[in-house]
Amino acid sequence: MKTEQAIGKRLLTVKDYCEYMSIGETVGRRLLKAPNCPYACRVGGRMFADKVKLDKWIDQNTGI
Repeated sequence: MKTEQAIGKRLLTVKDYCEYMSIGETVGRRLLKAPNCPYACRVGGRMFADKVKLDKWIDQNTGI
């Protein structure tokens, strides 16, 4: 999925999350699996990143 299309979604798939963050899928999965990840979300067996929480986390951790 194109990053522009992913911007309108609330839950990003691992692939969309990695494109959005400009990271590889291995690193993306490791970050989402971390027990202290504040924006990770599981639905069934699938992992997602909550875009609203992710954007908030980015703002808090980058000083923007």
